[in-house]
Amino acid sequence: MAAEGAEENGRAAEVGPVARPTIRDVATRAGVSKSLVSLALQNAPRVAPQTRAAILAAAEELGYRRNAAAHALGAHRTRTIGVFVLDLHNPLTADVLDAVQAEARRRDYRTIIVVGGEDAAAERAELEKLLEFRVEGIIAVGHRLPDGADAAFTADCPAVIIGSDHRSTPHLASVSNDDVMGAGLAVDHLVSLGHERIACVDGGPSAVARDRRRGYRTAMRRHGLGDAIAVVKGSFTEDGGYRGASQALDLPERPTALFVVNDLAAMGAMAAVEDRGLSVPDDISVVGYDGTRLAGIRPIGLTTVGQPLQQMGTQAAARLCGQLDGEVCGQARTRLPPSLIERRTTARVLR
Repeated sequence: MAAEGAEENGRAAEVGPVARPTIRDVATRAGVSKSLVSLALQNAPRVAPQTRAAILAAAEELGYRRNAAAHALGAHRTRTIGVFVLDLHNPLTADVLDAVQAEARRRDYRTIIVVGGEDAAAERAELEKLLEFRVEGIIAVGHRLPDGADAAFTADCPAVIIGSDHRSTPHLASVSNDDVMGAGLAVDHLVSLGHERIACVDGGPSAVARDRRRGYRTAMRRHGLGDAIAVVKGSFTEDGGYRGASQALDLPERPTALFVVNDLAAMGAMAAVEDRGLSVPDDISVVGYDGTRLAGIRPIGLTTVGQPLQQMGTQAAARLCGQLDGEVCGQARTRLPPSLIERRTTARVLR
């Protein structure tokens, strides 16, 4: 009887339910991403004919069928937009997200937020997740585009970028501040305090860092300080600001002031100054960039170039939601002027 029972169990296991193929299985068989499979099955026009054929063939071979309930739901609008945040640790993010979500709610849209980082594969997966939730459009917040953006940001899923105008991707709408102008405001302020040896703690290869670097150099030359230009390698993180400031303080002629790529990096730069036994601003003046609320906390009191963060978030959400609702949205690229916010981390240079 025991042997007979075991045989019965074996037969039951053999004829048990077989797992249905998923969109991930189709993507693996066709050698493409899940988001591309989703677009192909929706007949998105930007999928190449050869790629669409390969995906449909893979789906047929696997016996993949779209979920009927999901397909029926897809016939109606979800009124949901995705928000891709490049760096959740950057205090700029909270200020922008508040405005994005407030405007989206006002227009009767929901938001789904995902977070990027330094892992390119993870960023692509997060974008695919948004597409799987059938968002109607995406807002990306950060100093660069997320990995996988070219595949995700299509005519079927429009996007608005907050933080840079991304001139290399002219088909994307953007809301940004004038980074060249803002860097010039920082240099002008420091020069007005008598500083000449002003170093720039850079942010890397992104479009935002490039424009702030260019604005710094242009302003230094305008003030006749071209020979004093010093750009040191940093990043948009606190650690990057610390490392960059440490390099600047080791220059043969130590700077009397630092213009740092953003507020978060500026906090790292101030820590580097203090670790050298120096004082901010008595020995070294520091100017950041972004105008985050954290930078304005009294113990920090960072002098910074303020972006109109609330306005940027509101305009980006208004543009995307308006586009989805069929409104005429005007120019695709909006660039807003920054302003200098003077606090306690800058002072007149000591001769």
